[in-house]
Amino acid sequence: MSPTTTGRQAGQHTGENASGQTGDKAEANPVGEASENPQASQRAGDENRQTSQSAGDENRQASPSAGDKDQQTSPSAGSKASNETRQSAGHKASENGQTSRSNPGKASETAGQHPATTGAAPDTISGGHLVAKALKAEGVDTIFTLCGGHIIDIYDGCVDEGISVIDVRHEQVAAHAADGYARITGRPGCAVVTAGPGTTDAVTGVANALRAESPMLLIGGQGALSQHKMGSLQDLPHVDMMTPITKFAATVPHTARAADLVSMAFREAFAGAPGPSFLEIPRDVLDARVPTENARIPQSGRYRASTRNAGDPADVEKLADLLVHAKKPAILLGSQVWTTRATEPATELVRALNIPAYMNGAGRGTLPPGDPHHFQLSRRYAFDNADVIVIVGTPFDFRMGYGKRLSPDAKVVQIDLDYRTVGKNRDIDLGIVGDAGQILAAVADAASGRVDNGAVGRKPWLEELRAVEEKAKQKRLPQQHSDANPIHPYRLVHEINEFLTEDSIYIGDGGDIVTFSGQVVQPKAPGHWMDPGPLGTLGVGIPFVLAAKHARPDQEVVALFGDGAFSLTGWDFETLVRFDLPFVGIVGNNSSMNQIRYGQAQKYGLARERIGNTLGDVPYDQFARMLGGYGEEVRDPADIAPALRRARESGKPSLINVWVDPDAYAPGTMNQTMYK
Repeated sequence: MSPTTTGRQAGQHTGENASGQTGDKAEANPVGEASENPQASQRAGDENRQTSQSAGDENRQASPSAGDKDQQTSPSAGSKASNETRQSAGHKASENGQTSRSNPGKASETAGQHPATTGAAPDTISGGHLVAKALKAEGVDTIFTLCGGHIIDIYDGCVDEGISVIDVRHEQVAAHAADGYARITGRPGCAVVTAGPGTTDAVTGVANALRAESPMLLIGGQGALSQHKMGSLQDLPHVDMMTPITKFAATVPHTARAADLVSMAFREAFAGAPGPSFLEIPRDVLDARVPTENARIPQSGRYRASTRNAGDPADVEKLADLLVHAKKPAILLGSQVWTTRATEPATELVRALNIPAYMNGAGRGTLPPGDPHHFQLSRRYAFDNADVIVIVGTPFDFRMGYGKRLSPDAKVVQIDLDYRTVGKNRDIDLGIVGDAGQILAAVADAASGRVDNGAVGRKPWLEELRAVEEKAKQKRLPQQHSDANPIHPYRLVHEINEFLTEDSIYIGDGGDIVTFSGQVVQPKAPGHWMDPGPLGTLGVGIPFVLAAKHARPDQEVVALFGDGAFSLTGWDFETLVRFDLPFVGIVGNNSSMNQIRYGQAQKYGLARERIGNTLGDVPYDQFARMLGGYGEEVRDPADIAPALRRARESGKPSLINVWVDPDAYAPGTMNQTMYK
């Protein structure tokens, strides 16, 4: 009797799968089972898998309970779990086909045995374990997931490889968390979801990562190849759906190719500007075992090349010449400055050549507040009057008025990882494709040998911009210090900015309230600002908190939510409680989707301003306490700072529910710049 057959007999009682179909007629072995009789082994393995999971297990609707922390322990790399621990981590099915749950650290008892207990040959390996090995080779130390019967063998492999498994309450959260993890760590993030609705729920997170140029891999389950086109549970054309919003989307066709396809997906994710990849893995491909010698397992650091392209040397010299001779240069440091970890060369360049720098997206924090080259409120004036403008790692999209907000008389230079982005929507004078850090360092070096690099002559230009900056700041200061009740949003974001420390990671999730914060909140260091990016996705806040706090447990995480944005993924506040990931959360609560409400009022009049945009008066502080966190309500502006300090001191995930003036709108909202 083969090992696979033994496992089948141990776990099977009815001879029928979860869909009521008999499994005795499997005709072929499409995945390469390690057996002298591949067809018999395939049939046995397929039947065992079919009977060992109910529709409730395979359909990710069985949400993990708050006490279920099977996957929360993070084994150290290289450690081997016992059979019992691996069964618990994999959520193996019990005799009656129900999902087996257990408390942290306890084994889940099952009738179906793990392959290791049945005498499986030591030189074979399953698809799920191959996936885990490939993730480990890429440096992935965490996956974000919501369980489903299609994908549990990946969990089992992750236990053996020392990869943490963070289980959430919605697949969109898993995908956003993988995106956030990539942004924080510089390594690719990974989310693992089940087939059908599990994968479709993750679509928004993948699409957000595409527009934000965030490298991540989404792995989705799929029905067995042996049931292809038969209407298996949760079967959908995932690859067809994911292709337009990923850099790479494919099906793993054979167990021996599982690790190879994972490494291929990562390689594509880093080609040019980074982005997401997607793999679907059929259930029988994932669960089958193949001889280890037949599987391609790429070795770490040996299956993809460096992406640090320094650009065309001749163009680097041209840019150095432009900057040295410029009287009024300006530079915008965009998200790719952080993506490429170009903080040091960017800082050295602007200081050496005395260039005013503006920052957007993840580029915020490249220069610390107070640096003489750090500018924030005078960007429009600078772009109207500069003679040379350098745009680094930011496309000419809506945030840049599609390039129309740059002076037509200025020499415009664009630096980007993606050739397709350079010169898109606006003509440029010079385009350089490559790594921002490498290019900026090369430009600084090319300019350093000049007798006069022009730095001294640009002092009046910086003074001119500083005066514009100060005027804008003084104009807004009364609102930042306002004692009005309801609380003015400028007062709230001012208090948050004062509250941030040198180590605080700031996350903004919302429309109008985050538009306010973009003018006031200044992260103190690079990599300390997170927002959705150009897709404008609401609901990233809690997933980004989850990713940031898990990746950087010793750093403080502060998140500002609009009440509408928090509502989209707020239930995973419980996940933060469950995994003991404290953060300081603030809800700017005006019971409205105010960014849309303003546009409706202007277009249709006040009589129709509240159609489809008004929310209930939800006490989010009570919501936080209900889920085991810390919560406070604030109605007086004088109480904001003390409440923030108490949230910090609580050591818990927290929500400070601040009631803000619903009739105060951010300038960007009133200009409707996002739609122009």
